[in-house]
Amino acid sequence: MTMQSVSTKPLLRTIASLITASGFVLTSAFSSSLADENSERFLQRESVRSFITSFSNEHGIDANRLSGMFVRLASQQSILDAISRPAERTLTWREYRPIFLTPKRTEDGKAFLEKHSEILKRAEAEFGVPATVITAIIGVETSYGRITGSYKVLEALATLAFDYPPRAEFFSAEMEEFILLSELEGWDTVNVKGSYAGAMGMPQFIASSYREYAIDFDNDGKRDLFDSHADIIGSVANYLARHGWVKSAPIAERWQLPDTIVNDEVRDLVRTNLRPVVNADTVRALGFDTPALAQAAAANKLLSVMTMQGDDAEEVWVGYRNFYAITRYNHSRLYAMAVFQLAESIRDAS
Repeated sequence: MTMQSVSTKPLLRTIASLITASGFVLTSAFSSSLADENSERFLQRESVRSFITSFSNEHGIDANRLSGMFVRLASQQSILDAISRPAERTLTWREYRPIFLTPKRTEDGKAFLEKHSEILKRAEAEFGVPATVITAIIGVETSYGRITGSYKVLEALATLAFDYPPRAEFFSAEMEEFILLSELEGWDTVNVKGSYAGAMGMPQFIASSYREYAIDFDNDGKRDLFDSHADIIGSVANYLARHGWVKSAPIAERWQLPDTIVNDEVRDLVRTNLRPVVNADTVRALGFDTPALAQAAAANKLLSVMTMQGDDAEEVWVGYRNFYAITRYNHSRLYAMAVFQLAESIRDAS
C-alpha cells in the first residue's frame, strides 16, 4: 500500500494516506485545480466525453450508461488539495511510530485476532502469512475497518485523472480498472466509497489490486473487501503470498552495534531502493550473526540494511525477504516497520 504504481498497490489510506510512501514529501505544484474546468460536471468536458467514447468502444460498455455515471460527478478541489498538500518535513521513525504503535491499536488488534481466529488460522495455513501480520496490516490501513474513506471512488479517480497532471496516467488507468471492476462485481459504480486516491475497503486495495489479488475466501461467489471479513483476511494474505512471502521465515531484527554508533561500513550497506541486495556474509563479516540471519542465508535470501531515527539514537535494522513483501503493500520502510512491530505487539498481547 504508498505513492504506489499501478500494478501492485492498495494504498493511500487513513492517516498514512495523507503522506506518501517514499519519504512522505508531496508536491504542491498542482495544489490548485484547473480552475476553469473544476466547477463543471465532468460530462461537460470534451476530454471526458472522448474518454467515454473510447472506453465504450474498447470494452463494450454502453456509452449512455457511462455518461449517466459521469454526469453525476464533478471535480473535487478537496481531493486535489489532499494529494498535493505539501509536507512540512520528512517524518522520522520516532515521529511515525506513535501514529500506529499505540496501546489502543494493539488492544483492538488483539480483539480482531480473537474474533476472527478461525478465518485467520485458515488464511495462515493456506498462504503461510501469520495471523498477526494480516491483522496488523488491517490495523495500520484502516484501524480494523474504522476508517475506510468517505469519497466516491469514481469521482476521486476522475478528479485525479483529469485534473492532476503529475499522476494523470496512473489515475486514468485506475479509473478504467475501477469501472471494469464495478462491472465485474455488479456494484453501484457511482456510490462506492473509499479514500481520496481510490483505495477501497478494510484493506484499502486500489482497483487494479482488487481485480488482481482479492479472493472469495468465504465461497459466496463474491469478492467483498468491504463487509466480508473472510474475503478481507484471505485477500491480504493472498497479496503478501503473491509478493513473495516466505512461510515461517523472519521479517526483520535490530542490529545492536557495540558502541551504538553507526559506522561507515554499516552505513554503506543502506540503499534507497527497497529491494534486498545485501548478502548475509557481508553483514556477518561486520559482526551481525543471528539465528534469523542463518535461516535467511540457508535459503540463499538477500537482505536489506536500514537506519531509522529512534527515540534516543539512530537504529540499524536488518530486513529479510518478508519485510520486503510488506513493502510491496505500501512502498515504505516506515510502513513495513510499523506493520512488523504492531504484529509483534499484538502477538505479545494475545
